[in-house]
Amino acid sequence: MKFAPHRAAALAATLLFAGAAAAQVKLPPTISWSAYDVGSGGYNQAVAIGNALKQKYNVSLRVLPGKNDVSRNLPIREGQVQFSANGVGGAYLAQEGVFEFGAPNWGPQPIRGLMLNTSDQVLTVVAAGDAGVRTIADLKGKRVAWVIGSPALNQNITAMLAFAGLSWNDVRKVEFGGFGAAMDGIINNQVDAAFSSSISGKSYQIAKSPRGLVYPVISHKDKAGWARMNAVAPFFFPFMGTEGAELSKDKPAESATYPYPILMTYASQDGSLVYNMTKAMVETYDMYKGAAPGNAGWAVERQNFAWVIPFHDGAIRFWKEMGQWKPEHQAHNDKLIQRQKVLATAWAEVKKGSHADDKAFVTVWQKRRAAALTQAGFDPVQTSW
Repeated sequence: MKFAPHRAAALAATLLFAGAAAAQVKLPPTISWSAYDVGSGGYNQAVAIGNALKQKYNVSLRVLPGKNDVSRNLPIREGQVQFSANGVGGAYLAQEGVFEFGAPNWGPQPIRGLMLNTSDQVLTVVAAGDAGVRTIADLKGKRVAWVIGSPALNQNITAMLAFAGLSWNDVRKVEFGGFGAAMDGIINNQVDAAFSSSISGKSYQIAKSPRGLVYPVISHKDKAGWARMNAVAPFFFPFMGTEGAELSKDKPAESATYPYPILMTYASQDGSLVYNMTKAMVETYDMYKGAAPGNAGWAVERQNFAWVIPFHDGAIRFWKEMGQWKPEHQAHNDKLIQRQKVLATAWAEVKKGSHADDKAFVTVWQKRRAAALTQAGFDPVQTSW
């Protein structure tokens, strides 16, 4: 088989460029992420990604597990890790300075995204199969799990109840000390529904239990319901779930979801490091996409550049090179950064004041935050907690 000289030259140039592209990824010998606790979907994904980074670049990924949003964000804030495979609490709620991030030692955080994982799972209310719950409206009068110290989980259920025009006053709240205990509560018939990912190990356990598992339908056609839901939790979007307990392409769930995990950092993180981390995630995708449940959600075509947190400049540089970042994405990003600036200014004003105690501080912050966002033309979304 013979090549024309110009074709041989073109092939050589292509191979040279490919080699140069691979060499462009420059990461330190060890990268550190915080993630959800050992055994969680986010932790397992991070381990799989770490194996790929080791094979391709000889870079070690150190994964620091955290049991809650604060314990995942604290290492980033303190410079102990560079990135986090986080959830909506550590990303969106941290940016907003609400719930645990509305405490005097926190406040609104300058969150920045690199990539979002939108896999085939759903993040929604799961219910016992014998509880008679087929739609969200059927939760009325049922026992619903409230996880102490986990506002993200509880706020998600609040939003889903709002979809059906319900509130916590319409259900029987059952308190649990943690996510695992709440899910076990379904198996043990202590509660009828809780919030979870369809790919969590607990969802599979419930499905195999005598009670079974169902995903209450969240109709994609109910525009008024979605408006009520997004007014509480703007990060949710309609989704047909096909991955997880009792789910398949032939048996999907008409439900809701949001990206998880969210690969994020802070605005102050070095742009070159962020660029290279994002590039490495994309270049090694084929190596880790099948290595842990949900990893397919990191695919380039599944990225959402118009979500509720802004992307880091270093990541934007990479996505522009990929031809993925459009002018409308930049406009959306600029607006989100402006929102963060409004929050930061309002926080600084409240911090200057004198407050009787932490409770009094939070009360003042709630009012000032809502007023500042409203005056700047933004929806406060959360005005009290």
